[in-house]
Amino acid sequence: MKSLGASLHLGAAVRDDGVVFRAWAPRCRTLDVVIEGRRPLAMSRQDDGLFEAVVAGLRPGTRYQYRLDGARYRPDPASRFQPEGVHGPSMAVNPGSFPWTDQVFTGHALADLVIYELHVGTFTRVGTFEAIVPHLPHLVDLGVTAVELMPVAEFPGSRNWGYDGVHLFAAQSTYGGPRGLRRLVGACHAHGLSVILDVVYNHLGPEGNYLGEFGPFFTDRYRTPWGGALNFDGPDAEGVRRHFVENARAWVRECHVDGLRLDAIHAIFDASPVHILSEIATAAREEAGALGRPVHVMAESHDNDRRIVLPAAEGGLGLDAVWSDDFHHALHARLTGERGGYYADFTEPRRLPTALAEGFAFQGEYSEYFGRDRGTPSADLPGERFVICAQNHDQVGNRAQGDRLSTIAPFEAVKLASGLLLVAPAIPLLFMGEEYGETAPFQFFTSFLDRDLAEAVKKGRAEEFSRFAWQGAVPDPGEPATFVRSRLNHPLAGAPRHRELSQYYRRWLALRRSHPALGARGKERAQATVDAKGTMLTLSREAESGAGLRLLANLTNEARQAPSVPADWRLLLDSDDPRFAGQGRPALAPFQLLLYETPS
Repeated sequence: MKSLGASLHLGAAVRDDGVVFRAWAPRCRTLDVVIEGRRPLAMSRQDDGLFEAVVAGLRPGTRYQYRLDGARYRPDPASRFQPEGVHGPSMAVNPGSFPWTDQVFTGHALADLVIYELHVGTFTRVGTFEAIVPHLPHLVDLGVTAVELMPVAEFPGSRNWGYDGVHLFAAQSTYGGPRGLRRLVGACHAHGLSVILDVVYNHLGPEGNYLGEFGPFFTDRYRTPWGGALNFDGPDAEGVRRHFVENARAWVRECHVDGLRLDAIHAIFDASPVHILSEIATAAREEAGALGRPVHVMAESHDNDRRIVLPAAEGGLGLDAVWSDDFHHALHARLTGERGGYYADFTEPRRLPTALAEGFAFQGEYSEYFGRDRGTPSADLPGERFVICAQNHDQVGNRAQGDRLSTIAPFEAVKLASGLLLVAPAIPLLFMGEEYGETAPFQFFTSFLDRDLAEAVKKGRAEEFSRFAWQGAVPDPGEPATFVRSRLNHPLAGAPRHRELSQYYRRWLALRRSHPALGARGKERAQATVDAKGTMLTLSREAESGAGLRLLANLTNEARQAPSVPADWRLLLDSDDPRFAGQGRPALAPFQLLLYETPS
């Protein structure tokens, strides 16, 4: 099965002589375009359910809706701008009129990515795309090379994580809409930063989701944790596939994004000969090629399946990288002692060094949490195929209180966690504020306009965490205060210990750039071990030139006897250094980490 058409502009395409409206609506007998201030205009129907109308004389900024079967008025499923929200009229936008100045930006190689994940609404007090721009020099100085935006497709209300988006082509209106997003992307490129966009292709949000009225976008043959699954392989799926393929094309072509992070692909079901995700990746790369830069397509999946990043010729999906949660889980369980949920699988000391050096901790072993064997071999896969983190939006925000590692673990353990993240042969991801030890929580928040839905989400969230009563009351997602509490407090970065923690991150990231044995490359020459009690971790890395590094880490809150090291080893970094708000204690102090350069 393949999508209809190599590339077709769905939605309202602005031309010099007017606007072309296209919508796939096989469930409709008739479809009219209703332009503000005009009588409805019937659209012509093609055999495949595609409707089209050309209206001369229209300009960008025109507001319009579709009338389905002469009765229901709905926004455009491929709208580029929803100025009045998910239920309001759509607005015609001309992406070609934006004055791009990023022609000299050539992007980053996959292995050179250092990703900084942020939520547009809580990263600043203003909560818009353009409000992020003044903070970009800080990210460059830190050593970041890519900004990853949590989903920005139009969602109900003004406060949401973004995973309840329903207008997949439209940048969130309360963040600044498509023009604001383009300005942010252009500014990032001017600072040498790539932009990765988190997109949700496994479900749509419950409010303002009108796709099912236009065509067979959903199927009851599969289920996801969030509702109905997308119909990528059933009857009349060709138009569904085209909608999502064209969406990926649009983000790259019209907004110049440099990468897509595909949310929870284990909830995307497709038995077609060519998987929808492979088709999406191919389309995104075609658009990026026209711009003269690479695009990186990454996937989130809990399956630990190597086929995600294997080429099609080897039976894979051909994606560039996969989010690997095993590193986070093993590290978090070790540093906090938590054993609930999926952390129960990470009590064995060997899980951490395996995830650190090989990518997946579970490579086919039985998982108590999943109740089945989990994972595939990963030691032979390049390091740049794995995106790892010590914190991200899920691992913070899906805690009942949304508490960060900096508020639940000792300061020295936080430094240990970041050091292990940045020494690993993988692509590191930082969560906004992590670099200075932000203490504000990142809680789950929504602003559904449907009161019954808002109440159901509140009740469901409380029930989800009812067995964790010790964590206290679960914040109401719909309360504005839940959102306000989640905003970053940027001035905190200048306070004692927070300032030194930032310097620690800068030092690590500078070493990643400068030392030939660090970075995502060279995973095949990385080895990690831990003692039987899981107290002392050792990691060795070598460059092709022979230059080497050795890391020693005390994984406990008790002082340990440090092993003696050869006299010709040179200390490159000590997490207990006073420059990093350490105490300068003899090795190995609680949670202390030492990084040595070894002679070639």
